[in-house]
Amino acid sequence: MPSYAFRCRECGDTFELTRPMAESSAPAACPAGHSDTVKLLTTFGTIKGGGAVPASAPAPSGGGGCCGGGCCG
Repeated sequence: MPSYAFRCRECGDTFELTRPMAESSAPAACPAGHSDTVKLLTTFGTIKGGGAVPASAPAPSGGGGCCGGGCCG
């Protein structure tokens, strides 16, 4: 099941809820009981080839795609 992040507009607390995708738009009360919350946009990382690639790693070079192939001018 996916996790959704929320922020309480009243106390500023940020929290996560795990719920089915069918309930992704349902309102969420903060742990302190406030009901004025907003769902946050979150991102996630993936693992490819046995390890995560750090954000500071250089982009692969050597052909394929516009920016990797040198066609951007």
